[in-house]
Amino acid sequence: MMYVSVALGGVLGSLLRWLIALALPADDGLPWGTLLANATGCLVIGFYSTLTGPDGRLFVGPRVRQFVLTGFCGGYTTFSAFSLEIFTLWTAGDAGRALIYLASSLASWLAAVWLGDLLAQRLNSL
Repeated sequence: MMYVSVALGGVLGSLLRWLIALALPADDGLPWGTLLANATGCLVIGFYSTLTGPDGRLFVGPRVRQFVLTGFCGGYTTFSAFSLEIFTLWTAGDAGRALIYLASSLASWLAAVWLGDLLAQRLNSL
């Protein structure tokens, strides 16, 4: 059943990521949909892993935890698309935009995980 749980989470995460990409096309050259999906996925994984961790406020079973952390977040976020977008910008001669996208992505992902963890820690301490 763990495989089914992870697979279902991955399907839902992938579908949501696809919908975001449709809603936020890269009209100005920057892939806003991927940036948003990866940043919000980092927020979710930081928050949920702390909220449901050993010292967390919410107890969930391993299937539910893996549904969210591995399945949903794994399907929702995408390092492969991010890598291809950086490569495409770079090889198209737009190194500046590629570097801005790279730096803003890394900064937003780390900030989102930290913020998610911080929010869950505060909730855990209530």
